Amino acid sequence: MDRNMTGKTVQSAPGGKLLEVKDLRVSFFTPAGEVKAVGGISYDLDHGEVMGIVGESGSGKSQEAYSIMGLLQSPGKVVGGSITFEGRDVLAFSEEEMTQFRGSEVAMIFQNPMTCLNPVYTVGDQLIEALKAHDKSISREAAAKRAMEMLELVGINNVRKRMKQYPHEFSGGMRQRVMIAMGLICHPKLLIADEPTTALDVTIQAQILELMKDLQKKTRMGIIFITHNLGVVAEICDKVSVMYAGRIVEQGPVDDIFYRPGHPYTMGLLRSMPRVDAESYERLIPIEGTPVDMLDPPEGCPFAPRCEKCMKICLKRMPPYVELGDGHRAACWLRVEDQIGQKREEDGIHG
Repeated sequence: MDRNMTGKTVQSAPGGKLLEVKDLRVSFFTPAGEVKAVGGISYDLDHGEVMGIVGESGSGKSQEAYSIMGLLQSPGKVVGGSITFEGRDVLAFSEEEMTQFRGSEVAMIFQNPMTCLNPVYTVGDQLIEALKAHDKSISREAAAKRAMEMLELVGINNVRKRMKQYPHEFSGGMRQRVMIAMGLICHPKLLIADEPTTALDVTIQAQILELMKDLQKKTRMGIIFITHNLGVVAEICDKVSVMYAGRIVEQGPVDDIFYRPGHPYTMGLLRSMPRVDAESYERLIPIEGTPVDMLDPPEGCPFAPRCEKCMKICLKRMPPYVELGDGHRAACWLRVEDQIGQKREEDGIHG
């Protein structure tokens, strides 16, 4: 048994994976045709692990998160694959089970806190309501006490006064802290953060990241951190999944992704990111071209039309995943060629 951040005794994390996503496919059935927003992605997450999902806008990062939460908007639909949370099939949950699961076991922080907080209710009322929705037996006084503890925990001062204030009376950074408090009030085992620092200035962004790292250590919850900012990933994540056009093109521990990237798209993202150690004459190199039209995706590798190392096979066939190290893999024909060359070399040596 362990003690969590509010001093309440909680069960130690059980063995096995916290979350397993296998070959997840999400499509949007529009009048123009089927948009394959997520095209068969797989990953897993351990208890207490932080995984970053990186990719540009429209790569399917948020849609896979909404699938876990059961928040996919029509005409979006999960058309294949499985989502398993602590051995339970999330896609088979009834509406009632999903309502119970959402908030108490998995919570989500959204990109813009102003659109997620109700402007006509005080912040205190919204926190109390979030807690009472999942714990019917708790009294309003006990819920208010827990809400104040949570606000203190996320670094908000003068909580009694703040509980009576409305969202518009808080700054952007403070509202995001309220959203984190709301997400954590039921002590979830998994927190999904969908670009939670994008709308904030750099100083507040650093404070929110520091806060999330601190809370993660205290609560030992798993975190899926969705972002297009690789600097954020380096700061908070243990491992990374790089998404492009609805597919995971590379996966691996954070150090491997930054220092030994295996996919040209990952390399392009890293080249386009400002670095503190860069010389003044060094320019940032953008990734040429435009993202794929998801209504009419290419036959082969989705990144091929923009890839400077594109070969004929890249345009015709989807590359398989190639293992590049412990837990590090990339879907790229260049890596397949490297592997074949390496095998030939080894055969030549042993021959």
